[in-house]
Amino acid sequence: MLAVRLQPRAGENALAGWIGNTVKLRVTAPPVDGAANTLCITLLSKLLAIPVSRLALIKGVHSRNKVVRILGLNLQQVCARLDRPSSRLNA
Repeated sequence: MLAVRLQPRAGENALAGWIGNTVKLRVTAPPVDGAANTLCITLLSKLLAIPVSRLALIKGVHSRNKVVRILGLNLQQVCARLDRPSSRLNA
């Protein structure tokens, strides 16, 4: 599970860093008709180098704060691919 803070209508699709244990993503899509959610999953797929089918939005469909289930990667792999030392997750 990965906590995500999403910023829709941003200037670019990008990883914007970490807020505690939550990854912050910026997407260009507006929060209308699920466009921002779809782009969020697509961006995470690219950042983690895994197929979209291994990601599922399980909480926060109508919120900026989301929880995404990631199949096939452990915590250390997710942190490495998102450029965060796993030892800092409890900080």
